[in-house]
Amino acid sequence: MQKKLIALAVASLASGAALAQTNVTVYGIADAGYVYSSGGNGDLRFNPARNFDGNKTFSGIQSGLLSGSRLGFKGTEALGNGLSAIFTLEYSLNIDSNTGIGSTGGLNARQQFVGLQSDKLGTVAFGRQYAPGYMATINNDSLAGASFAPQAFLSTSGLNTISPGSLARWDNAMTYTSPNWSGFTAKAIYSFGEEAADKSQDNGGKWGLGGNYSNGPLNIDLVYQSRTNVVLPSTAAGFTVVPVLPATVPPTTMITGTLGTPTVYTGKDVNEGFIGGSYDFKVVKVMGTYQAQNDKTALNQDNDVWSLGAVVPVMAASNIHFSYAQINWDASNLNDQSSQSAALAWTTAMSKRTTLYAGYVWATADDRSRGAGPVTSTAAAGETNNTFLAGVRHSF
Repeated sequence: MQKKLIALAVASLASGAALAQTNVTVYGIADAGYVYSSGGNGDLRFNPARNFDGNKTFSGIQSGLLSGSRLGFKGTEALGNGLSAIFTLEYSLNIDSNTGIGSTGGLNARQQFVGLQSDKLGTVAFGRQYAPGYMATINNDSLAGASFAPQAFLSTSGLNTISPGSLARWDNAMTYTSPNWSGFTAKAIYSFGEEAADKSQDNGGKWGLGGNYSNGPLNIDLVYQSRTNVVLPSTAAGFTVVPVLPATVPPTTMITGTLGTPTVYTGKDVNEGFIGGSYDFKVVKVMGTYQAQNDKTALNQDNDVWSLGAVVPVMAASNIHFSYAQINWDASNLNDQSSQSAALAWTTAMSKRTTLYAGYVWATADDRSRGAGPVTSTAAAGETNNTFLAGVRHSF
């Protein structure tokens, strides 16, 4: 009897200790679908790796079409007086190719941070986090930053950090997020560069400020982000500088030759600004964005992107989504024209967690622009491409 009482007492103490631990939530998204995309090969003068004949096509399964597939863990621990400790560990998954988390040689993290949250003072966090432009673009896009949303892939093609993609996730970052003041919240971020041998915070550092006002049907976002003392090779973020056709070269003349060793440009800044808004009229939700990038490095990725969108509710749990976006280049040593895209999609909520979707995306690029489209292998300068897709998203 005495042993049973002791065992019950120990179990009670262990239970009490467990209740005092951080409240952890496991969450995630599994999203995949079929994609078919076809586009022109492009002119050899602008695309040395291509040829003149036929089209480029892609047909297959892709992960994360409507929302990026992920697995996450988040938790809070109440510390008293309205103060809590928080953490988030969230990892990208490619459920079509059986990769993600650590299978590619390193963690495939979307977010990894820890911090303190106060009901009255706001939240301070440290780690890999979203810059303000991430949520700002999602808030004002009819497809909420889906991988096939025109604003998403056009802003990414411009190497803009104000986007719903990976360029908006910053390492070595500290953030402050304000409480909600009658619909207004603010966010500030600073990302230490830690790139040079001496780990100088001025080498490749980034900072940003964002403000959001959301009240009833109205939403407005303002964002400013800057990359300071940028170090950019010519192959930065997968982008390769290609020869540009001089205006004096006849259309039948081809540019040949190979590119030199990537050059590193230092000591310059890249600055970006963004404004976006949306209004829900119930019968239709309309939205629009405008952003511009001023690149002072020798890469000269100056561009501006604007988008318009609408979401129309139909039946009980379905929506029609329309989006149009255009990127305009002002980079004389690379591009000086534009690329455009439009998307039409249908989503149906089968339950609170499961959504079916289908869509069509049209994209085109001028000769002196950059190939644009949701499937990069079928996009080329001076060409048009068409993409069809359908899939399932399940959240848990």
